[in-house]
Amino acid sequence: MELKRRIVCIALGAILALIIIAVASSCRSFGKLPSGERLDRIEDSPYYIDGSFRYPGALPVRPEPPEETGKKKKSGGMFNAIWRIMFGGKNREKPAAPLPSSKTDLFSLDPNDNLIVWMGHSSYYMQVDGKRFLVDPVFSGKALVVKAFKGSDVYKPEDIPPLDFLVISHDHWDHLDYKTVKALKEKTAKVITGLGTASHLEYWGFKNENIVELEWNESADLGGGFSTTAIATPHFSGRALKRNKTQWSAFVLETPNRTIYIGGDGGYASFFADVGMRYGPFDLAILECGQYNEQWRNSHMFPEDTAQASIDLKANKLFAVHYAKFILSTHSWDEPITRLRAVCDERGITLIHPLIGSQANFDEDEIYPRWWEGIE
Repeated sequence: MELKRRIVCIALGAILALIIIAVASSCRSFGKLPSGERLDRIEDSPYYIDGSFRYPGALPVRPEPPEETGKKKKSGGMFNAIWRIMFGGKNREKPAAPLPSSKTDLFSLDPNDNLIVWMGHSSYYMQVDGKRFLVDPVFSGKALVVKAFKGSDVYKPEDIPPLDFLVISHDHWDHLDYKTVKALKEKTAKVITGLGTASHLEYWGFKNENIVELEWNESADLGGGFSTTAIATPHFSGRALKRNKTQWSAFVLETPNRTIYIGGDGGYASFFADVGMRYGPFDLAILECGQYNEQWRNSHMFPEDTAQASIDLKANKLFAVHYAKFILSTHSWDEPITRLRAVCDERGITLIHPLIGSQANFDEDEIYPRWWEGIE
């Protein structure tokens, strides 16, 4: 049975690869690889080696999390992961009922209020010191072919007010959505992203002069007391078969009154402590806590890592993202937040986990409902 399953997965993988190759040549949503002066700049980068970007630090080396020590827990390998992502498994990867959510009217908010609104997975809206930010919005109801959970996709581009900054951490489908950013183009003043990713955005109609495109460790003055620095994380990039032609980044955001860590995707490594020493303490760290698996521990953090990363960053508060919208790994849909909540309680970390669509204020100590409990 296992052999048959693997054969089916290999066949499905081959079919999917052929579909991607066929569609990529004609579908604008796949974007465009860097060329011309942008490619020249990329090829001059010390991080671009033998035709692709490479994470400049040591990759994560860590023991297995507590639940997986002792008797080895079967991960099933990559083929099993692909099978379960595509067809589901027996570990409650998908909620049985629509997720609870609310929908904050973003147009009616006082622009001087400092707040964050989670929109599922890694999409969130922020108001900070009078500026409006939107990070990695995916409002099309899917990430490539993976559909969003019912109840998790309550926002559409028309629900977003004019933006001072649109932030794109990297070009994976669950962070950069063609339909969403295309619809947001006219209401976006500036885009902040990593080196190379602007190639997609320009291809989709964004003006280069409106894009702040940063190489790792490069900073930009955004005006009005705002600045940002791109941070390398252990991850990768790519929308089709070619990987690492663009950079994937987290961003240190410094405002007149706050320092915020806008985390993209990435495994746990010593860079968090380095960033904490150089830029911390942080008022808020926004970090991923889902879509992990033993097979890609160098690319994503386990919940226990997320908690430690917030400590390394010297963060006053932790905001968890990258869960509860798509099946992108093999754990149950609510395992990331359940495990993170437990370790934060144990270690005294202030964790922000609002209901999808509801607002959390930076300046208030709120008690958030454990909204995921009781949902199968």
